[in-house]
Amino acid sequence: SITARIDRPHPVFLATRNTPTRLRPVRTSPNHPVTGVSRSATMAALTCTAQIVPSLPRQAASVRVGSRARSVSAPRSLRCMATAAPTDTPAAKKLWGGRFTGATDPLMEKFNESLPFDKRMWAEDIRGSQAYAKALAKAGVLTDEEAATIVEGLARVAGEWEAGTFRIVAGDEDIHTANERRLSELIGALGGKLHTGRSRNDQCVTDTRLWLLGALGRVRASLHALIAAAADRAAAEADVLMPGYTHLQPAQTVRWSHWLLSHAAAWQRDDQRLAGLLPRVATLPLGSGALAGNPFGVDRQFLARELGFHGGVCPNSMDAVSDRDFVAETIFTASLHLVHLSRWAEDLIIYSSGPYRFVQCSDAYATGSSLMPQKKNPDALELIRGKGGRSIGGVTSMLAVLKGTPTTYNKDFQESWELMFDAVDTLHDCVRIATGVLSTLRIDPEAMRRGLSADMLATDLAEYLVRRGVPFRETHHISGAAVKMAEDRGCALSDLTPADLRTIHPLFDDDVAEVWDFARSADTRDTEGGASHRSVAEQISKLRAYLEQNAV
Repeated sequence: SITARIDRPHPVFLATRNTPTRLRPVRTSPNHPVTGVSRSATMAALTCTAQIVPSLPRQAASVRVGSRARSVSAPRSLRCMATAAPTDTPAAKKLWGGRFTGATDPLMEKFNESLPFDKRMWAEDIRGSQAYAKALAKAGVLTDEEAATIVEGLARVAGEWEAGTFRIVAGDEDIHTANERRLSELIGALGGKLHTGRSRNDQCVTDTRLWLLGALGRVRASLHALIAAAADRAAAEADVLMPGYTHLQPAQTVRWSHWLLSHAAAWQRDDQRLAGLLPRVATLPLGSGALAGNPFGVDRQFLARELGFHGGVCPNSMDAVSDRDFVAETIFTASLHLVHLSRWAEDLIIYSSGPYRFVQCSDAYATGSSLMPQKKNPDALELIRGKGGRSIGGVTSMLAVLKGTPTTYNKDFQESWELMFDAVDTLHDCVRIATGVLSTLRIDPEAMRRGLSADMLATDLAEYLVRRGVPFRETHHISGAAVKMAEDRGCALSDLTPADLRTIHPLFDDDVAEVWDFARSADTRDTEGGASHRSVAEQISKLRAYLEQNAV
C-alpha cells in the first residue's frame, strides 16, 4: 500500500521489492499510471524520505494533493511510504561542498572548525567583505545597488554580533562561513555573489592582518602607559638611592629612578619593535584569490586604501596566501617583551623578599597563604615571570607549524590563530598588570639606603687616584689592597683613615673622605645615560618626548 501526502509541489519517490533502500523518482506525466498527479504539482526538487512497510496485496491507495485526494492502484511489488521532508530548516550548504557527496564525520567537523576561536574576528571579516563588495562594484561585477545592499546587509550582521544575538548554526565551520550564511538569509541569493573571485585563503589572512593591526595598537597604547608610569615614578623619586647589583652581588650606588629607567629603556625597544612590525602586518592579501590572483580585475590598491593597509599590497598572490611571517614576528616580539617584563618582575620579587624589603606590592596585586597568616606573596609578578616562559614555547610552536608547509595555503595555518591570540592576549594582560603593579608599588627608601655599603665605593676609591694621574690598572690593585686591609681589621672600608690609606699609596690625601658619600658617587656618573641626578632627568625627558612623538 502507498500513502503519499503532498502539501506542495514535490516529486514522488517509490521503492521496489528488490531495491528497498534505493529510491527512484516516478515520472510525473500529466496522466501518470500510478499517481495521476499533474507535472506542475510535482516539479519542486525537495528531499523525500521513505519508510519501508510490509508488502500487502494489490489494492487501492490514496494520494492527497492539497485538498484533493485520488484513489490509485499500486502493484504488489511496490511497498513504501513517501513523505515530504520538512522545508523550514534546509540543510546548510558548505562553501566547498559542490564535489562532495558523502557526509563528514562529526569528529572531523569539530576537528576542522575554527569558529570557536576565529569568531573574535567577526568585525574584521565584515569590514573586509564590505570593502570587497565595493571593489566588485568598481570592477563591474556587481551593480552599485547590489553592492549597497550587500554592504547594508553585512552591517545588519555586524549589529547582531554587537548585540550578542548572532545565532551560530550547524555548518558554520568558521567566521567566514557564518557571516556569509547569515548575509544570504537576510538579503537572499544576492549574498552568494559576494565571494566572486575571492577565496577563504585570501579572506582569512586579510581578517588576521586586520585584527592584528587593531590588537597591536591596543597593546602599544597599554605599553605606553607602562613606560609613562615608569617615567613619572622616576621623576618623583629621583633622590632615592639604592644598591646596584651585578651577579646579584652589591656593585655600585645607583638611583631607584635609574633602575626604573633601565627597564623602561627595554620596554621602549619593545615598542619600537611593535611599531616596526606594523607595516609588514598592514600589507593587503585580499584580491589574491586561492593562489593565482583575481580574475575579475578588482582594484587591490583601492582595497588597501579602503581597509587602511598602509603597507601596500602583497606583491605576489602565492606568497600572500601563505605568508605568516607577520604572525611569527608578533609572537616573537610578544615573547621578548614578556622576557623583559619577567626580568623586571624577578628584580621586584627579590627586592620584596625578607633580606631586602626595598619594595612591597599593594594588596591589589598580591595574595596570601592558606596556612601562614603573615605571608604576602607577589603573585602578579610571579605570574608575569611564568607567562614569559610559556610565551617562548609559542615562538617555537609557530616556527614548527610553518617549517614543513609547501608553497601557498595549507590548513596547518589554522594553528597559527590560537598561538597568535594567546600571545597577544597574554602580552596585553601582562602589560596592564605590570602597569598596575608599578603604579601602586610602595618603596622603602631607608631600606634601600641600608642596603648600601662602603665596599660599593671601592671603585670610587680607585678613581680618586686616577684623578691624580695614577693609571687605572694600578689604582684597581691599590683599592683592592684597601678592601683587604678593612677585611683583615673587621671594619668598613670607610673606617680606614687617610693615614691608613697612605700606607698603601702616598697620593691619598685628607679629602679622600669625600669618596664615602653615596650620593656623590652616583652623581659622578654624569655621562649620558648614567646614574647622576642630571642624567636621570635627561633620560626621563627623552622618554617622555618619545611617547609624545610616537603617540598611539
